[in-house]
Amino acid sequence: MSTFGSPGTLPSTKPTPPQRGSFPLDHEGECTNVMKSYLACIKKVRGVNEDECRNLAKSYLACRMEHNLMAKDEFKNLGFKESPEDKKPEKEKGVKGELQW
Repeated sequence: MSTFGSPGTLPSTKPTPPQRGSFPLDHEGECTNVMKSYLACIKKVRGVNEDECRNLAKSYLACRMEHNLMAKDEFKNLGFKESPEDKKPEKEKGVKGELQW
């Protein structure tokens, strides 16, 4: 039998899992409304990364975390900058009434 023109042996490749793993689908539709709002926003701004759409994406991820559809994580680890309301007040250093130079 001739092997002329056949590709020969192909290199074997291993599939690599996603960095954050997989997460279940939203079969119950618990976050569908937020998802549809986000997709409508992206369509409205023609794919431009607007603040309004970023906030919807953040609320979608929050919804998924609340309903155990993905692992809970801090938003800064998911690519969002820390907002002022997310920051915790820092404890004051030193003694009250003491001057710091």
